[in-house]
Amino acid sequence: MTAQNTFAGNPLDRAGDRRNDPAWLAEQAANPEALALAMWQGKALVEDHADGPRLQWLSLEHARAVVPDREVFLGLWKDAPVFAVEVESPLDPAEGSLQGLGAFMDMREAAGVLSGADAAMAGLAKSLFDWRARHGFCAACGHASDTASGGWKRICPACKTEHFPRVDPVTIMLAIHKGGTEDRCLLGRQAAWPEGRMSALAGFLEPGESIEEGCAREIEEEAGLTVTRVKYHSSQPWPFPSQLMIGLFAEVDSDDARPDQTELEAVAWLTRSEAAEVLAGTHPGIKAPPRIAIARTLLQAWVDGFDV
Repeated sequence: MTAQNTFAGNPLDRAGDRRNDPAWLAEQAANPEALALAMWQGKALVEDHADGPRLQWLSLEHARAVVPDREVFLGLWKDAPVFAVEVESPLDPAEGSLQGLGAFMDMREAAGVLSGADAAMAGLAKSLFDWRARHGFCAACGHASDTASGGWKRICPACKTEHFPRVDPVTIMLAIHKGGTEDRCLLGRQAAWPEGRMSALAGFLEPGESIEEGCAREIEEEAGLTVTRVKYHSSQPWPFPSQLMIGLFAEVDSDDARPDQTELEAVAWLTRSEAAEVLAGTHPGIKAPPRIAIARTLLQAWVDGFDV
């Protein structure tokens, strides 16, 4: 297995071969061991625990009493059905119907303190609810669509078109130049980021484009460099709202990087020792990507010796 990034490693059996059966889903919902996590405005309900913050699990019966009609089936934990519910309210449910059970935590913040399994399950729930909120109407005819398959599908009652959760592939890559006395990697900076923050270059794949072609296009567009070789490292589900980050290393033929001033306002080349300083927080001018981001995984892998 390759490196496991934040939001990957979901421990649930998604039961994709069974959740299309309404009778089977009803049986799971009737199971007295059925559990549910709660979401509100993209945030997960988290409780403090002696071992650290963790998701607060409700019985499905309790969750349905709070939210009667907005749930998705996440999968099976061993034999226990696991669901998620989404509270629709401008008021914080942790100060109302769910008072005393924890606090709703921003997903980026939560991912930094939850276990990998909890972050993955909460991220899945967020992506499904985000998709549901954005795709309530049929893209083929405009009619309101109905949820099906435990929230993993929407069906138009008018034209019978089926719609499925979208996943948007993004290439994210550490460009490497080997032409000097030391190999160096390239980081870029967007103007909107916190002061000093730099990260790997990234961009959405376009229709009719391979992963390698998308990687090369993004590096050429953002930094004016030509890619000569691409190597896969790992991937990351990124529920903001539904990206799949495809982590790559890309060798380039020059170190004449020129930020495009649209996506990037600045770039910087780093040796392995300089990159190690960035990760350690001791570099004088550059701050590392967040710990939950695959960009940091790529930078750490390169410092540890991963090569194109």
